[in-house]
Amino acid sequence: MWQRSTVNDTRTPPPSATASKSKSIQAVRGMNDILPPESARWEWLEDIVRRLMAGYAYRNIRTPVLEHTDLFVRGLGEVTDVVEKEMYSFQDRTDKHGDGAHLSLRPENTAGVVRAVSEHSLLHGGGQRLYYMAPMFRRERPQRGRYRQFHQIGAEALGYAGPEVDAELIVLAHDLWQALGLHGISLQLNSLGQPHERQQHRTALIAYLEQHHDQLDEDAQRRLYSNPLRILDTKNPAMQTLAEAAPRLLDFLGEESLRHFEAVQAILSAHGITWTLNPRLVRGLDYYNLTVFEFVTEELGAQGTICGGGRYDYLIEQIGGKPAPAVGWAMGVERVLELLKAQEIATPQATPDVYAIVPDTDSLPLVMQTLTQLRRQGVRVQMHTPADSRQGMGSFKSQFKRADASGAAHALIFGAEELSHGEVSLKPLREGNASQSTLALAELAQWSQALQSRL
Repeated sequence: MWQRSTVNDTRTPPPSATASKSKSIQAVRGMNDILPPESARWEWLEDIVRRLMAGYAYRNIRTPVLEHTDLFVRGLGEVTDVVEKEMYSFQDRTDKHGDGAHLSLRPENTAGVVRAVSEHSLLHGGGQRLYYMAPMFRRERPQRGRYRQFHQIGAEALGYAGPEVDAELIVLAHDLWQALGLHGISLQLNSLGQPHERQQHRTALIAYLEQHHDQLDEDAQRRLYSNPLRILDTKNPAMQTLAEAAPRLLDFLGEESLRHFEAVQAILSAHGITWTLNPRLVRGLDYYNLTVFEFVTEELGAQGTICGGGRYDYLIEQIGGKPAPAVGWAMGVERVLELLKAQEIATPQATPDVYAIVPDTDSLPLVMQTLTQLRRQGVRVQMHTPADSRQGMGSFKSQFKRADASGAAHALIFGAEELSHGEVSLKPLREGNASQSTLALAELAQWSQALQSRL
Protein backbone atom coordinates (compact mmCIF):
# COMPACT_ATOMS: atom_id res chain seq x y z
CA MET A 1 0.00 0.00 0.00
CA TRP A 2 1.28 3.46 -0.84
CA GLN A 3 2.29 5.73 2.03
CA ARG A 4 1.93 9.47 2.00
CA SER A 5 3.65 12.28 3.79
CA THR A 6 1.09 13.97 5.99
CA VAL A 7 0.02 17.51 5.17
CA ASN A 8 -2.07 19.13 7.87
CA ASP A 9 -5.41 20.29 6.53
CA THR A 10 -7.20 20.93 9.80
CA ARG A 11 -8.79 24.23 10.64
CA THR A 12 -6.30 25.41 13.24
CA PRO A 13 -6.50 29.00 14.44
CA PRO A 14 -3.89 31.40 13.01
CA PRO A 15 -1.01 32.47 15.27
CA SER A 16 -1.46 35.70 17.14
CA ALA A 17 -0.38 38.97 15.60
CA THR A 18 2.29 39.33 18.28
CA ALA A 19 3.80 35.93 17.45
CA SER A 20 3.84 36.64 13.70
CA LYS A 21 5.77 39.87 14.27
CA SER A 22 8.36 38.30 16.57
CA LYS A 23 9.75 35.86 14.00
CA SER A 24 10.18 36.32 10.26
CA ILE A 25 8.61 33.76 7.93
CA GLN A 26 11.05 32.01 5.63
CA ALA A 27 10.68 29.72 2.63
CA VAL A 28 9.96 26.04 3.25
CA ARG A 29 13.16 23.99 3.50
CA GLY A 30 14.11 22.61 0.11
CA MET A 31 11.89 25.07 -1.76
CA ASN A 32 13.97 27.94 -3.06
CA ASP A 33 13.32 31.47 -4.27
CA ILE A 34 14.75 32.24 -7.70
CA LEU A 35 15.85 35.86 -7.57
CA PRO A 36 17.45 38.33 -9.98
CA PRO A 37 20.03 38.10 -11.43
CA GLU A 38 19.82 34.28 -11.21
CA SER A 39 16.31 34.31 -12.70
CA ALA A 40 17.80 35.73 -15.93
CA ARG A 41 19.69 32.46 -16.41
CA TRP A 42 16.41 30.53 -16.07
CA GLU A 43 14.74 32.78 -18.66
CA TRP A 44 17.67 32.34 -21.04
CA LEU A 45 17.47 28.55 -20.73
CA GLU A 46 13.68 28.56 -21.18
CA ASP A 47 13.94 30.74 -24.30
CA ILE A 48 16.41 28.31 -25.88
CA VAL A 49 14.11 25.39 -25.04
CA ARG A 50 11.08 27.13 -26.58
CA ARG A 51 12.92 27.81 -29.84
CA LEU A 52 14.24 24.26 -30.01
CA MET A 53 10.84 22.70 -29.28
CA ALA A 54 9.25 24.86 -31.99
CA GLY A 55 11.87 23.58 -34.44
CA TYR A 56 10.77 20.01 -33.70
CA ALA A 57 7.05 20.97 -33.78
CA TYR A 58 6.48 20.22 -30.07
CA ARG A 59 3.70 22.31 -28.53
CA ASN A 60 3.39 23.54 -24.96
CA ILE A 61 1.06 21.87 -22.44
CA ARG A 62 0.36 23.07 -18.87
CA THR A 63 -1.26 20.77 -16.34
CA PRO A 64 -2.36 21.33 -12.70
CA VAL A 65 0.11 21.12 -9.84
CA LEU A 66 -2.40 19.02 -7.88
CA GLU A 67 -3.63 15.67 -9.18
CA HIS A 68 -5.55 12.76 -7.67
CA THR A 69 -3.12 10.57 -5.75
CA ASP A 70 -4.37 7.49 -7.56
CA LEU A 71 -2.97 8.86 -10.83
CA PHE A 72 0.57 8.44 -9.49
CA VAL A 73 -0.12 5.19 -7.63
CA ARG A 74 -1.41 3.63 -10.86
CA GLY A 75 1.00 5.34 -13.20
CA LEU A 76 4.33 5.34 -11.35
CA GLY A 77 3.92 2.06 -9.48
CA GLU A 78 2.81 1.37 -5.93
CA VAL A 79 6.23 0.15 -4.78
CA THR A 80 8.38 2.89 -6.28
CA ASP A 81 10.35 5.21 -3.98
CA VAL A 82 8.38 8.19 -5.26
CA VAL A 83 4.99 6.78 -4.27
CA GLU A 84 6.13 5.02 -1.11
CA LYS A 85 8.26 7.77 0.41
CA GLU A 86 8.39 11.05 -1.45
CA MET A 87 4.94 12.35 -2.42
CA TYR A 88 3.27 15.29 -0.72
CA SER A 89 -0.24 13.85 -0.32
CA PHE A 90 -3.28 14.80 1.71
CA GLN A 91 -7.01 14.35 1.90
CA ASP A 92 -8.93 17.37 0.75
CA ARG A 93 -11.60 18.84 2.99
CA THR A 94 -14.99 17.24 2.65
CA ASP A 95 -17.42 19.39 0.71
CA LYS A 96 -21.05 19.18 -0.33
CA HIS A 97 -20.15 16.86 -3.20
CA GLY A 98 -19.01 14.03 -0.92
CA ASP A 99 -15.88 12.70 0.77
CA GLY A 100 -12.67 14.65 0.46
CA ALA A 101 -10.47 13.49 -2.40
CA HIS A 102 -6.95 12.15 -1.89
CA LEU A 103 -4.68 14.63 -3.69
CA SER A 104 -0.94 14.92 -4.32
CA LEU A 105 1.44 17.59 -5.50
CA ARG A 106 2.85 16.19 -8.72
CA PRO A 107 6.21 14.44 -8.21
CA GLU A 108 6.67 14.20 -11.99
CA ASN A 109 4.63 15.30 -14.99
CA THR A 110 4.40 12.44 -17.48
CA ALA A 111 1.39 10.95 -15.68
CA GLY A 112 -0.33 14.36 -15.63
CA VAL A 113 0.30 14.92 -19.34
CA VAL A 114 -1.06 11.46 -20.14
CA ARG A 115 -4.11 12.12 -17.98
CA ALA A 116 -4.77 15.44 -19.77
CA VAL A 117 -4.29 13.91 -23.24
CA SER A 118 -6.66 11.06 -22.38
CA GLU A 119 -9.26 13.22 -20.64
CA HIS A 120 -9.48 15.68 -23.54
CA SER A 121 -9.18 13.06 -26.32
CA LEU A 122 -6.18 14.81 -27.87
CA LEU A 123 -5.16 11.67 -29.75
CA HIS A 124 -8.48 11.50 -31.60
CA GLY A 125 -6.99 13.34 -34.57
CA GLY A 126 -3.56 11.70 -34.46
CA GLY A 127 -0.34 11.79 -32.44
CA GLN A 128 0.71 14.70 -30.26
CA ARG A 129 4.18 16.15 -29.65
CA LEU A 130 4.09 18.14 -26.40
CA TYR A 131 6.50 19.81 -23.99
CA TYR A 132 6.26 21.42 -20.57
CA MET A 133 8.31 23.52 -18.13
CA ALA A 134 6.99 23.22 -14.59
CA PRO A 135 7.74 22.71 -10.87
CA MET A 136 7.55 19.24 -9.28
CA PHE A 137 7.49 18.24 -5.61
CA ARG A 138 9.13 15.39 -3.70
CA ARG A 139 9.65 15.09 0.03
CA GLU A 140 13.31 14.12 0.28
CA ARG A 141 16.49 15.37 1.92
CA PRO A 142 17.52 18.60 0.15
CA GLN A 143 21.02 18.59 -1.33
CA ARG A 144 22.88 20.04 -4.29
CA GLY A 145 20.77 19.50 -7.42
CA ARG A 146 18.00 17.77 -5.44
CA TYR A 147 15.28 19.89 -3.86
CA ARG A 148 11.77 19.42 -2.51
CA GLN A 149 10.45 21.80 -5.12
CA PHE A 150 12.39 21.28 -8.31
CA HIS A 151 11.75 22.10 -11.94
CA GLN A 152 11.60 19.92 -15.00
CA ILE A 153 11.48 20.52 -18.72
CA GLY A 154 9.93 17.58 -20.49
CA ALA A 155 9.07 16.43 -23.99
CA GLU A 156 6.40 13.78 -24.68
CA ALA A 157 5.41 12.22 -28.01
CA LEU A 158 2.10 10.38 -27.66
CA GLY A 159 0.42 8.20 -30.27
CA TYR A 160 3.66 7.14 -32.01
CA ALA A 161 4.96 3.57 -31.81
CA GLY A 162 8.04 3.66 -34.07
CA PRO A 163 11.68 3.64 -32.95
CA GLU A 164 12.25 6.78 -35.00
CA VAL A 165 10.32 8.79 -32.40
CA ASP A 166 12.43 7.35 -29.56
CA ALA A 167 15.49 8.47 -31.52
CA GLU A 168 13.96 11.86 -32.35
CA LEU A 169 13.54 12.65 -28.66
CA ILE A 170 17.10 11.60 -27.88
CA VAL A 171 18.41 13.77 -30.74
CA LEU A 172 16.25 16.63 -29.45
CA ALA A 173 17.89 16.42 -26.01
CA HIS A 174 21.33 16.14 -27.63
CA ASP A 175 20.60 19.28 -29.67
CA LEU A 176 19.70 21.07 -26.44
CA TRP A 177 23.13 20.36 -24.93
CA GLN A 178 24.68 21.72 -28.13
CA ALA A 179 22.54 24.87 -28.01
CA LEU A 180 23.52 25.46 -24.38
CA GLY A 181 27.20 24.91 -25.08
CA LEU A 182 27.45 21.97 -22.66
CA HIS A 183 30.00 19.20 -23.08
CA GLY A 184 31.04 16.01 -21.34
CA ILE A 185 27.49 14.60 -21.30
CA SER A 186 27.26 10.89 -22.06
CA LEU A 187 24.23 8.91 -23.21
CA GLN A 188 23.32 5.56 -21.67
CA LEU A 189 20.84 3.25 -23.41
CA ASN A 190 18.96 0.11 -22.53
CA SER A 191 15.81 -1.74 -23.53
CA LEU A 192 13.29 -3.08 -21.02
CA GLY A 193 11.46 -5.06 -23.67
CA GLN A 194 7.77 -5.86 -23.40
CA PRO A 195 5.82 -6.99 -20.30
CA HIS A 196 5.96 -10.72 -21.11
CA GLU A 197 9.73 -10.51 -21.64
CA ARG A 198 10.15 -8.63 -18.39
CA GLN A 199 8.09 -11.31 -16.63
CA GLN A 200 10.43 -14.05 -17.87
CA HIS A 201 13.42 -12.02 -16.74
CA ARG A 202 11.74 -11.26 -13.41
CA THR A 203 11.34 -14.96 -12.68
CA ALA A 204 15.02 -15.62 -13.44
CA LEU A 205 16.13 -12.54 -11.49
CA ILE A 206 14.18 -13.50 -8.36
CA ALA A 207 15.61 -17.03 -8.49
CA TYR A 208 19.13 -15.57 -8.76
CA LEU A 209 18.62 -13.08 -5.91
CA GLU A 210 17.10 -15.77 -3.67
CA GLN A 211 20.31 -17.73 -4.03
CA HIS A 212 22.22 -14.69 -2.70
CA HIS A 213 19.65 -13.55 -0.15
CA ASP A 214 22.27 -13.04 2.56
CA GLN A 215 24.02 -10.42 0.39
CA LEU A 216 20.89 -8.29 -0.08
CA ASP A 217 20.59 -5.10 1.91
CA GLU A 218 17.37 -4.14 3.67
CA ASP A 219 16.01 -2.19 0.72
CA ALA A 220 16.73 -5.05 -1.72
CA GLN A 221 15.09 -7.60 0.57
CA ARG A 222 11.99 -5.43 0.70
CA ARG A 223 11.87 -5.20 -3.10
CA LEU A 224 12.78 -8.81 -3.86
CA TYR A 225 9.23 -9.87 -4.76
CA SER A 226 7.55 -6.52 -5.36
CA ASN A 227 10.02 -4.79 -7.72
CA PRO A 228 13.21 -6.86 -8.18
CA LEU A 229 14.29 -4.97 -11.31
CA ARG A 230 14.97 -1.90 -9.19
CA ILE A 231 17.54 -3.89 -7.18
CA LEU A 232 19.79 -3.80 -10.26
CA ASP A 233 19.89 -0.02 -9.96
CA THR A 234 21.24 -0.17 -6.40
CA LYS A 235 23.69 2.51 -5.29
CA ASN A 236 25.01 0.31 -2.45
CA PRO A 237 28.72 -0.40 -3.21
CA ALA A 238 28.50 -3.72 -1.38
CA MET A 239 25.92 -4.97 -3.88
CA GLN A 240 27.56 -3.85 -7.12
CA THR A 241 29.21 -7.20 -7.90
CA LEU A 242 25.97 -9.05 -7.21
CA ALA A 243 24.02 -6.71 -9.50
CA GLU A 244 26.62 -6.96 -12.27
CA ALA A 245 26.37 -10.76 -12.31
CA ALA A 246 22.54 -10.83 -12.32
CA PRO A 247 20.60 -12.09 -15.37
CA ARG A 248 20.38 -9.38 -18.02
CA LEU A 249 16.99 -8.31 -19.32
CA LEU A 250 18.52 -7.84 -22.78
CA ASP A 251 19.08 -11.61 -22.95
CA PHE A 252 15.32 -12.19 -22.62
CA LEU A 253 14.23 -9.84 -25.42
CA GLY A 254 12.44 -11.29 -28.42
CA GLU A 255 13.11 -10.51 -32.08
CA GLU A 256 10.66 -7.60 -32.30
CA SER A 257 11.99 -5.81 -29.20
CA LEU A 258 15.58 -6.25 -30.38
CA ARG A 259 14.68 -4.91 -33.83
CA HIS A 260 13.12 -1.81 -32.24
CA PHE A 261 16.22 -1.22 -30.11
CA GLU A 262 18.60 -1.72 -33.03
CA ALA A 263 16.62 0.79 -35.13
CA VAL A 264 17.00 3.42 -32.41
CA GLN A 265 20.75 2.82 -32.29
CA ALA A 266 21.06 3.03 -36.07
CA ILE A 267 19.38 6.45 -36.19
CA LEU A 268 21.59 7.75 -33.38
CA SER A 269 24.69 6.50 -35.22
CA ALA A 270 23.53 8.31 -38.37
CA HIS A 271 23.46 11.53 -36.29
CA GLY A 272 26.96 10.89 -34.95
CA ILE A 273 25.63 10.47 -31.40
CA THR A 274 27.58 8.00 -29.28
CA TRP A 275 26.11 5.99 -26.43
CA THR A 276 26.95 3.34 -23.86
CA LEU A 277 24.84 0.23 -23.44
CA ASN A 278 23.89 -0.02 -19.76
CA PRO A 279 22.01 -3.28 -19.04
CA ARG A 280 21.33 -2.11 -15.46
CA LEU A 281 19.55 1.05 -16.54
CA VAL A 282 15.92 0.53 -15.48
CA ARG A 283 14.77 4.07 -14.52
CA GLY A 284 12.89 4.64 -11.27
CA LEU A 285 9.30 4.37 -12.47
CA ASP A 286 7.27 1.31 -13.40
CA TYR A 287 5.63 2.57 -16.58
CA TYR A 288 8.58 2.16 -18.98
CA ASN A 289 8.96 -0.47 -21.72
CA LEU A 290 11.36 -0.93 -24.65
CA THR A 291 13.81 2.01 -24.97
CA VAL A 292 15.05 3.73 -21.82
CA PHE A 293 17.88 6.26 -21.69
CA GLU A 294 19.73 8.73 -19.49
CA PHE A 295 22.08 11.63 -20.17
CA VAL A 296 24.68 11.76 -17.40
CA THR A 297 27.64 13.89 -16.34
CA GLU A 298 30.50 13.27 -13.93
CA GLU A 299 30.67 16.93 -12.88
CA LEU A 300 27.72 17.00 -10.45
CA GLY A 301 28.70 14.24 -8.04
CA ALA A 302 25.91 11.88 -7.01
CA GLN A 303 23.29 13.85 -8.98
CA GLY A 304 24.85 13.00 -12.33
CA THR A 305 21.67 12.27 -14.31
CA ILE A 306 20.46 15.48 -15.93
CA CYS A 307 17.88 14.01 -18.31
CA GLY A 308 16.16 10.65 -18.55
CA GLY A 309 13.22 8.98 -20.16
CA GLY A 310 11.98 6.23 -22.41
CA ARG A 311 8.98 4.56 -23.96
CA TYR A 312 5.77 4.03 -21.96
CA ASP A 313 3.30 2.34 -24.30
CA TYR A 314 0.96 1.07 -21.58
CA LEU A 315 0.63 4.10 -19.32
CA ILE A 316 -2.37 5.67 -21.07
CA GLU A 317 -4.39 2.47 -20.72
CA GLN A 318 -3.10 2.02 -17.17
CA ILE A 319 -4.70 5.25 -16.02
CA GLY A 320 -8.00 4.53 -17.78
CA GLY A 321 -7.53 5.90 -21.31
CA LYS A 322 -7.65 4.21 -24.69
CA PRO A 323 -4.44 2.23 -25.39
CA ALA A 324 -1.83 4.28 -27.26
CA PRO A 325 1.97 4.21 -27.50
CA ALA A 326 4.10 7.05 -26.12
CA VAL A 327 7.68 8.06 -25.35
CA GLY A 328 9.24 11.02 -23.57
CA TRP A 329 11.92 12.48 -21.33
CA ALA A 330 12.31 14.94 -18.47
CA MET A 331 15.28 17.20 -17.71
CA GLY A 332 16.21 18.61 -14.31
CA VAL A 333 16.48 22.39 -14.72
CA GLU A 334 18.44 22.99 -11.51
CA ARG A 335 20.97 20.31 -12.47
CA VAL A 336 21.47 21.73 -15.96
CA LEU A 337 22.03 25.21 -14.52
CA GLU A 338 24.51 23.73 -12.02
CA LEU A 339 26.34 22.10 -14.92
CA LEU A 340 26.47 25.39 -16.82
CA LYS A 341 28.13 26.94 -13.76
CA ALA A 342 30.52 24.01 -13.34
CA GLN A 343 31.62 24.36 -16.98
CA GLU A 344 31.84 28.16 -16.62
CA ILE A 345 29.52 28.77 -19.54
CA ALA A 346 28.52 32.42 -19.56
CA THR A 347 24.81 33.17 -19.63
CA PRO A 348 23.31 36.59 -20.39
CA GLN A 349 22.22 38.89 -17.60
CA ALA A 350 18.96 40.86 -17.59
CA THR A 351 20.61 44.28 -17.78
CA PRO A 352 19.16 47.38 -19.46
CA ASP A 353 20.62 48.70 -22.69
CA VAL A 354 20.23 52.29 -21.56
CA TYR A 355 20.01 54.04 -18.18
CA ALA A 356 18.17 57.35 -18.28
CA ILE A 357 19.72 60.22 -16.27
CA VAL A 358 17.02 62.74 -15.26
CA PRO A 359 18.26 65.95 -13.57
CA ASP A 360 14.87 67.28 -12.41
CA THR A 361 11.24 66.23 -12.03
CA ASP A 362 9.93 69.00 -14.31
CA SER A 363 11.24 67.12 -17.36
CA LEU A 364 9.64 63.79 -16.41
CA PRO A 365 6.61 63.99 -18.78
CA LEU A 366 8.85 64.44 -21.83
CA VAL A 367 11.47 62.02 -20.53
CA MET A 368 8.97 59.23 -19.88
CA GLN A 369 7.29 59.77 -23.26
CA THR A 370 10.69 59.45 -24.96
CA LEU A 371 11.61 56.32 -22.98
CA THR A 372 8.29 54.69 -23.85
CA GLN A 373 9.02 55.27 -27.56
CA LEU A 374 12.48 53.74 -27.13
CA ARG A 375 11.02 50.66 -25.46
CA ARG A 376 8.54 50.27 -28.30
CA GLN A 377 11.53 50.32 -30.65
CA GLY A 378 13.00 47.38 -28.73
CA VAL A 379 15.51 49.20 -26.51
CA ARG A 380 15.63 48.03 -22.88
CA VAL A 381 15.51 51.16 -20.72
CA GLN A 382 15.79 51.78 -16.99
CA MET A 383 14.88 55.26 -15.77
CA HIS A 384 16.55 56.68 -12.70
CA THR A 385 14.03 56.76 -9.87
CA PRO A 386 15.15 57.96 -6.40
CA ALA A 387 14.20 56.02 -3.29
CA ASP A 388 12.76 59.17 -1.77
CA SER A 389 11.14 61.51 -4.33
CA ARG A 390 10.98 64.32 -1.74
CA GLN A 391 14.71 64.82 -2.23
CA GLY A 392 14.40 65.31 -5.98
CA MET A 393 16.09 63.18 -8.64
CA GLY A 394 19.52 63.27 -7.00
CA SER A 395 22.88 64.57 -8.19
CA PHE A 396 24.48 63.70 -11.52
CA LYS A 397 27.23 61.88 -9.65
CA SER A 398 24.82 59.62 -7.75
CA GLN A 399 22.80 58.93 -10.90
CA PHE A 400 25.87 57.98 -12.92
CA LYS A 401 26.94 55.70 -10.09
CA ARG A 402 23.61 53.88 -10.31
CA ALA A 403 23.80 53.84 -14.12
CA ASP A 404 27.18 52.11 -13.95
CA ALA A 405 25.91 49.60 -11.37
CA SER A 406 22.89 48.75 -13.55
CA GLY A 407 25.10 47.14 -16.19
CA ALA A 408 23.68 49.36 -18.94
CA ALA A 409 25.87 49.96 -21.98
CA HIS A 410 24.90 53.64 -22.28
CA ALA A 411 23.58 56.51 -20.21
CA LEU A 412 20.95 58.74 -21.83
CA ILE A 413 21.19 62.22 -20.28
CA PHE A 414 18.11 64.45 -20.32
CA GLY A 415 19.85 67.68 -19.32
CA ALA A 416 17.90 70.94 -19.18
CA GLU A 417 20.10 72.57 -21.85
CA GLU A 418 19.83 69.58 -24.21
CA LEU A 419 16.06 69.42 -23.81
CA SER A 420 15.72 73.12 -24.53
CA HIS A 421 17.21 72.36 -27.97
CA GLY A 422 15.10 69.23 -28.47
CA GLU A 423 18.10 67.00 -27.85
CA VAL A 424 19.45 64.35 -25.48
CA SER A 425 23.02 63.23 -24.75
CA LEU A 426 24.28 59.65 -25.08
CA LYS A 427 27.30 58.59 -23.02
CA PRO A 428 28.89 55.11 -23.46
CA LEU A 429 29.52 53.43 -20.10
CA ARG A 430 31.51 50.36 -21.21
CA GLU A 431 33.72 51.66 -24.02
CA GLY A 432 36.65 53.21 -22.18
CA ASN A 433 37.36 56.66 -23.62
CA ALA A 434 34.43 56.72 -26.08
CA SER A 435 33.06 60.24 -26.42
CA GLN A 436 29.62 61.55 -25.53
CA SER A 437 27.30 62.46 -28.42
CA THR A 438 24.16 64.54 -28.87
CA LEU A 439 20.99 63.16 -30.46
CA ALA A 440 17.87 64.93 -31.76
CA LEU A 441 14.62 63.78 -30.17
CA ALA A 442 12.85 64.34 -33.48
CA GLU A 443 15.06 61.65 -35.02
CA LEU A 444 14.50 59.12 -32.21
CA ALA A 445 13.39 56.29 -34.53
CA GLN A 446 16.57 56.51 -36.57
CA TRP A 447 19.09 56.73 -33.73
CA SER A 448 17.32 54.13 -31.61
CA GLN A 449 17.85 51.63 -34.45
CA ALA A 450 21.51 52.65 -34.67
CA LEU A 451 21.77 52.29 -30.90
CA GLN A 452 20.45 48.72 -31.00
CA SER A 453 23.07 47.79 -33.59
CA ARG A 454 25.79 48.89 -31.14
CA LEU A 455 24.47 46.89 -28.19
